[in-house]
Amino acid sequence: MPPIKKVLRSFASGVALFALLFATPALVEGQQPPKFKVDPAWPLELPNNWILGQVGGLAVDSHDHIWVLQRPGSDTVDELGAAQTPPRSMCCLAAKPVLEFDASGKLLNAWGGPGPAGAPYNWPKVEHGIHVDKNDNVWIGGNDPADRMVLKFTRDGRFLMQIGKPSTEPMDSSRTDILGRPAGIDVDEAAHEVYIADGYGNRRVIVFDSETGAFKRMWGAYGNKPSDADPGPYAPGAPPAQQFRTPVHCVHIAHDGLVYICDRSNDRIQVFDKQGKFVKEFSLRPETLGIGSAWDIAFSRDKGQSFLFVADGEDNVIWTVQRSDGKILGSTGHNGRNAGQFHWIHQIASDSTGSLYTGEVDTGKRIQRFVVAKE
Repeated sequence: MPPIKKVLRSFASGVALFALLFATPALVEGQQPPKFKVDPAWPLELPNNWILGQVGGLAVDSHDHIWVLQRPGSDTVDELGAAQTPPRSMCCLAAKPVLEFDASGKLLNAWGGPGPAGAPYNWPKVEHGIHVDKNDNVWIGGNDPADRMVLKFTRDGRFLMQIGKPSTEPMDSSRTDILGRPAGIDVDEAAHEVYIADGYGNRRVIVFDSETGAFKRMWGAYGNKPSDADPGPYAPGAPPAQQFRTPVHCVHIAHDGLVYICDRSNDRIQVFDKQGKFVKEFSLRPETLGIGSAWDIAFSRDKGQSFLFVADGEDNVIWTVQRSDGKILGSTGHNGRNAGQFHWIHQIASDSTGSLYTGEVDTGKRIQRFVVAKE
């Protein structure tokens, strides 16, 4: 072997050995779960004297921009003092429903709300759920009793498509022309399919063509045919409910193709393949009563997505869960009003650095960032 090749090979081996010896636990086999600390300076103050309402949806796009779907209709009169006639106080005005932030917390863009008379879409009465696909299309839903649709826009708010329509008809999980107060959205770009956690009224996952809106398939808990029969109140220790309880609150697709569903009031996450075949389920603090423990999930950003970070809005923590078997490895946060605490943590998402972003409803009405804590 020529001397120069021997030198290069020796150098490459040395670099590989150095990387192995000094890699952080999050980069090697048998990795330890990350720990987080709140960034109390994030986000920056909103412009235009705006104030944030309840956070109905939160997502991170491929550019590490953070998208928030908030509810202007949840603002109270005292919060909108500047909007009263005459003004009641210096602050504030309702922000636009769709807000795009960069990683520093600066607001980049804002749009949304009911269109003009004759608009080709129906803006939801209560905003719920946002997803930004790899083509930068923005998908939103709503959970008012009449919100029976999902909308698709460009990143600057130009309308593209609507699946379903407003309706006051009874909920019916067998119908494919309208939804049932959809709560969560994810898109499989390669297959051109949009998955919808449907939702606060229906008890199913439903899949449509993401380009045409054509119905593809749907399923209920354990891959069963969806049923609207009321299973009664959740009781710890009772036999597992064979259908989802409302709300079916989130849907997320992992890199390996597994589909994760938040069955919130059943305190569980169910996992399926893309055709709706049941794979496994995880209980998440199954003694939790009230409005349940499984609200939303984010995947860790290592290659194998080894961990799930689960927003639990009843216990008001983020659970760190081992994705392979559902084992709870730790938690972040606590019930409360201080930075790093939660009141009804509702949404969670992660960016390429591993930071977590959260959004709160009820009277929480805020977004927070949690960065990976260095040991």
